[in-house]
Amino acid sequence: MNMDFLRKLPIPADIKEQFPVTEEIKAIKQQRDAEIQAIFTGESDKFLLVIGPCSADHEASVLDYVSRLAVLQEKVKDKIVIVPRIYTNKPRTTGQGYKGMVHQPNPAQKPDMLEGIIAVRRLHTRAISETGLTCADEMLYPENHRYLSDLLSYVAVGARSVENQQHRLTASGLDIPVGMKNPTGGDFSIMLNAIIAAQSQHTFLYRGWECYSHGNPLAHAILRGSSNKHGQSIPNYHYEDVVRLYDMYAKKGLENMAVVIDTNHSNSDKKYLEQIRISREIMNSRNYNPDMKKFIKGLMIESYIVDGCQKVEEGTYGKSITDPCLGWEKSERLVLDIADMVK
Repeated sequence: MNMDFLRKLPIPADIKEQFPVTEEIKAIKQQRDAEIQAIFTGESDKFLLVIGPCSADHEASVLDYVSRLAVLQEKVKDKIVIVPRIYTNKPRTTGQGYKGMVHQPNPAQKPDMLEGIIAVRRLHTRAISETGLTCADEMLYPENHRYLSDLLSYVAVGARSVENQQHRLTASGLDIPVGMKNPTGGDFSIMLNAIIAAQSQHTFLYRGWECYSHGNPLAHAILRGSSNKHGQSIPNYHYEDVVRLYDMYAKKGLENMAVVIDTNHSNSDKKYLEQIRISREIMNSRNYNPDMKKFIKGLMIESYIVDGCQKVEEGTYGKSITDPCLGWEKSERLVLDIADMVK
């Protein structure tokens, strides 16, 4: 094989034993999980916002950001459930660039995956204990999920991973909402097939174990836009797109029909300020049609402390080092406006 095996990493059980969660954190997660699940089952009329940096990069600024969200959550708690986006694994289109905190706990230094695993567990733990908010992360590597499985309240499977069998089967064994993004090519049927797989029972290989999953009824769709053969972004957040997905979804007979719409990525062509307009259009679509009100459960918004993005070496506090994000003032105003539109 053309690779070097550097060291054997601790298994998730050992990391969890070394860095355990408190009874207080367990109680917070149980309450938050129930509140979020109720949105997807239709028992709650609240709206979900998965919001935060494109990638979690520095512990201090991410926790600063999440603490601001906690204050904002109190202002909108009657209408909105905020799930901070703490994405510690960053997919890269070409495999180049910053791959997230699990690879590089310090973006300016070389990869160290042991330190990365410890850093992401510490970050998610601190976020809960210091703000009372449980968070979302992307399941870029299915085998890594167990390192955080007792901390997360929401998981996303990305556009490049949604066709992967291991992601689908791992999702079928989780007991929290798992959002399946449409693939980069935009085919809704691929995303719906992933949801069918995630909602079904399976026997499969996971981390050296023969596992049996019971199916995850909280698996659902995420619309994130797509790209055509020329590499041009094609949005799919418009009313007609969501209605088409609704009709396709209904024919499948799946549980808890739901979609969360990503306002950035190919929906905005990564023009981060467009997230404000896109969010408002989606809320108008939701309020126009009773079926859409039940179907559109939430939004994903990329947001941080400072507008835009930067190179790693620039070092501006709270500014994304991957995709550009809305700054705090614009984000706070947008969340308050969305709350006013939740009916």
